[in-house]
Amino acid sequence: MAVIETIRKIFINSEPASDESVIPAPPTDYEVHPLTAGHLDALLKLNLRCFKKGENYTKHTFSFLLGEPNTLSYRVASPDDPVVGFIFVMVQPNGTGHVTTIGIAPEHRRRGLAERLLGHVEDALRNRGINTVALEVRISNIAAQSLYRGMNYAAVQRISAYYNNGEDAFLMVKSL
Repeated sequence: MAVIETIRKIFINSEPASDESVIPAPPTDYEVHPLTAGHLDALLKLNLRCFKKGENYTKHTFSFLLGEPNTLSYRVASPDDPVVGFIFVMVQPNGTGHVTTIGIAPEHRRRGLAERLLGHVEDALRNRGINTVALEVRISNIAAQSLYRGMNYAAVQRISAYYNNGEDAFLMVKSL
């Protein structure tokens, strides 16, 4: 039984996402910096707060992404918190950037931080000669779809049962 629990801890985040009421953080300055393995603990905690529908990445997944040479990872930091937002983008062999996850702490949302992270990633991809970026978004996540459309992403395909709970996703793409 202990072996099963050990395996479960490696591949599944067992900490339940708590129901927290969100009190907006006070106005502050933000900066975008690289995200490194040294931020892993803070990243795991923030990830659980950002994704409450069970699509949380595990420690194993984040460790893999942070060590993968074809993955770009960035964080938004405030003077009081080194990780208030994050983004991971895998550079595919076909010359496409794939946003695998992006998250902003609930108390720091609606401040343009997701746009800032996406813009930073798009610049980094252009500098590498990448001319297309893609991502998936829940069909129920209207706020995220609106953000992406506002940044010139277009839904090009509906993917059936993409998420673990069976919800569909839109594949959205942007030409850089």
